[in-house]
Amino acid sequence: MSFNNNLDQLYRSVIMDHYKKPRNKGSLDGDSVTIDMNNPTCGDRIHLTLKINDGIVEDAKFDGEGCSISMSSASMMTEVIKGKKQEEALELAQIFSNMMLGQDYTDKYDLGDVEALQGVSKFPARIKCATLAWKAMEKGVSEQK
Repeated sequence: MSFNNNLDQLYRSVIMDHYKKPRNKGSLDGDSVTIDMNNPTCGDRIHLTLKINDGIVEDAKFDGEGCSISMSSASMMTEVIKGKKQEEALELAQIFSNMMLGQDYTDKYDLGDVEALQGVSKFPARIKCATLAWKAMEKGVSEQK
């Protein structure tokens, strides 16, 4: 088996792990930002709640329905933005967008499991699935600036 096949298999395993055991699933009570978005072309939908205090994303939770790419991306996104400044969360969204477009992206941040989604860029029909949660987060963080 070649290195690329092993890497693809690892990435698939990471994506399926987040899909089957999502991190930060649920919603936040109290003073939080709520964003609902959907992808009408495939039926993915997300309900994202963010707790932002003093310019920091303190917590993030999501709920929704969708394919493994959409739901695992939401799980990964909530993990990577927690504790980040709003500007950093928006910068991470741009980095992710660049990754989905097959462009070079900075390694300024440790993207962790998010990097497992870079193969989605080879499947244009799935890019909207992967970016849905990120677009919701961008909207929520921008509204709180």
